Amino acid sequence: MKKLLFSVYALLLVSAAAMAQQAKYVVLISIDGFRPDFYLDRSWPAPNMQRIKEKGVHATGVKGIFPTITYPSHTTLITGVKPAKHGVCYNTPFEPEGASGRWYSETSHIKAETLWDAVGKAGLISASVSWPVSVGAPVNYNIPETFSLSNPGDRRAPTSEQSTPQGLFEEIQQHATGELESTDMNLRYLGMNETLSRMAAYLVRRYKPNLLTVHLPCTDEVQHREGREGNAVATAVASADHGIGTILEAIEKAGISDSTAVIITGDHGFVDIHTSLAPNVWLAQKGLAGTKTNPGSWKALFHSGGGSTFLKLKDKNDTKTLQQVKTILNELPESIRKQFRVIEQPALAQTGADPDAVLALTAVQGIAFSANREGEAVKKANGGAHGYFPDFREIQTGFVAYGAGLAENITVPVMELTDVAPLIAKLLGISLKDAEGMVYPGVMKKSN
Repeated sequence: MKKLLFSVYALLLVSAAAMAQQAKYVVLISIDGFRPDFYLDRSWPAPNMQRIKEKGVHATGVKGIFPTITYPSHTTLITGVKPAKHGVCYNTPFEPEGASGRWYSETSHIKAETLWDAVGKAGLISASVSWPVSVGAPVNYNIPETFSLSNPGDRRAPTSEQSTPQGLFEEIQQHATGELESTDMNLRYLGMNETLSRMAAYLVRRYKPNLLTVHLPCTDEVQHREGREGNAVATAVASADHGIGTILEAIEKAGISDSTAVIITGDHGFVDIHTSLAPNVWLAQKGLAGTKTNPGSWKALFHSGGGSTFLKLKDKNDTKTLQQVKTILNELPESIRKQFRVIEQPALAQTGADPDAVLALTAVQGIAFSANREGEAVKKANGGAHGYFPDFREIQTGFVAYGAGLAENITVPVMELTDVAPLIAKLLGISLKDAEGMVYPGVMKKSN
């Protein structure tokens, strides 16, 4: 009798697990600089995105984290928490005595549980291609986003060294991409999207990972150069969409279309800029930013750039210097002062941004910040920027998804970037206990 009861109990557990798992496979594709209009406006050359929007779930916009920049946002996508909790608050570390050029590339910087962690704990298989902050990630088949400081234009050697398992980079070249040249993984060339999508397609066909995370970066690079409506932006969008098509076709070739959910999202939108402000110049003029001969003499500096910048104090408890900075900002001409707003603690803490920043500046549209400490504080600028406080439409990113476990023809007006990771966890039937976002019941397919 006990054996019978145990068998029934075991069967119920298996059935419950099967019911909990809505999709056997999830493919998460991030398009850097992804804007909702790419799929909402059919004049953009993005047939794959637009087709997914029509048949599955889409958001009219996705509210990002603060700052709306690439590495913190991608870390939120795989943790479901904001920078204050996951620990990756900027693209680059704060190096007040001279920037080294390093980025937060290593997963060891992440303090929160990732989807990769949760997939591994569940005994499932993961794969990743060019995902930010993925060097050393607990991923079964990992081609991380990485570069060397000595030769940043040629990513091949560091990618080979830091891919797991060893030899995966060479295996992919042999079977999927052919021998790569340095320009095949250079952000300036749209062919990088093609290279990365072919890598992802190979991993789908060869290893069928339960979770695949892919980052297609080139749309960001073009919008930085040309702004939102530059001549090459449509071509970059078409490049990303073609990469999506390559991955979708691989899913079909692998015979897993019916059991796969595909999610396409991004990290931030874009804003056209015309003027650059360098607040560290104002600090330097008052002797707070250190000097070339004595860089360690700094007391206060703004870190990061684009649409926002964050104030760091050498001594976080130095209230005198903090008040001096506030006075400097308040005494600026009104014509300059109205180009940004100040976010002080505790309002800054409520955003989930860097807990070590004592205040932040976020610019109005058209203005971007520079980290320069010398020269003119106000300069002409062009192209596009992001990083702004996520409270206006142009800085929002996008979301389209379809496939196993997902409802059809569903529109979510605005969702949060923190909502993506818990949705993936729900689809795969795994636990992501720290996630702050929510899964909207209406986006899930109704069980029979």
